[in-house]
Amino acid sequence: MAVTTTKVSLLRAYDTPLEVVEAELDDLAPHQARVQMAASGVCHSDLSVKHGTLPHPVPAVLGHEGAGVVTDVGAAVTKVKPGDHVIVSWNPACRTCVWCRAGQPFLCEQGLVDAFTAPYGTVDGEPVFRGMTTGTFGEVTQVLEGALVPIGDDVPLEVAALVGCAVTTGVGAVVNTARVAPGDTVAIVGCGGVGLSAVLGAVVAGASRIIALDLSPQRRALAEELGATDTIDPAAADPVEAVRALTAGAGVDHGIEVVGRADTIRTAYDLTRRGGVCTVVGAGPHGERVDFDVLEMMMSGKRIIPSVYGDADPVRDFPRLLDLYRSGRLPIDRLVTKHISLADIDDAFAAMEAGEGARSVVMFG
Repeated sequence: MAVTTTKVSLLRAYDTPLEVVEAELDDLAPHQARVQMAASGVCHSDLSVKHGTLPHPVPAVLGHEGAGVVTDVGAAVTKVKPGDHVIVSWNPACRTCVWCRAGQPFLCEQGLVDAFTAPYGTVDGEPVFRGMTTGTFGEVTQVLEGALVPIGDDVPLEVAALVGCAVTTGVGAVVNTARVAPGDTVAIVGCGGVGLSAVLGAVVAGASRIIALDLSPQRRALAEELGATDTIDPAAADPVEAVRALTAGAGVDHGIEVVGRADTIRTAYDLTRRGGVCTVVGAGPHGERVDFDVLEMMMSGKRIIPSVYGDADPVRDFPRLLDLYRSGRLPIDRLVTKHISLADIDDAFAAMEAGEGARSVVMFG
């Protein structure tokens, strides 16, 4: 097979600027496919990898939320073919392990092992890793076929890209994990791309009250535009008391935390009513602890549920989410606040840390 080179955004070491460089991709393994990327969202998890908050081998081509077109496939690939429009999933479920057989492909460990050990490429002769198994901050990537979900060609690929992580994680946390029912009340702590997707999910689920909490006035305004009935600035008022004031003193049926910090998890728990459900979506640093009083937990009757990738099965849920988009019920396109190039990703990270916008999307070609 001829050598394939591609332009990528490379993280050489934690807390260093990304570099746009040429990478040389390895030959395709039998169960791999090569994808010409069309769009890739810039996710907070990429920023966490850059800072080392989420441990990840480096040097790495970051990016894990993307969509594109299949160009080449390995000899054993049967799920996709050249020309297919696909969404890339960062968790390529193996479909045979105990978690996959239990209907929890989002917990598959074997798929992650397979993805990280499969060949990828080099930069200046040095091996590099594909970020979070996908490496979508590159004009071309190659992944296991299990990481690809074919979609129709009627959906803009920048919209499809966001389904690869933010939309699936946020909507899935509401619909699959928390199982918000029509008429339920919901408070969402943190309104970045995943939190705003949770707002969209609460609208789809028929929640009667959707309260969005974020320090950023821009993101609170976005939450209102997407369907939040109320917004709260946690710096201006006690968020727990503010939520209780909106819910007759009880708290919400569902507190959904989308930040990944001990204090915000505790806030989400406290603003949830007795007998309610607190769903934790945010990915925080290893070793950070959240304290709960044992008697308090028993007396409150609250449940705490972690949500991994929105408890989603990409093969099942990606098409469902796109059908909701097609019907107008899930306006994914409104999450896109800026189009950028590979050279602009560090600026997008800075905007993210400043609380600006929902999703910057790298556009290729």
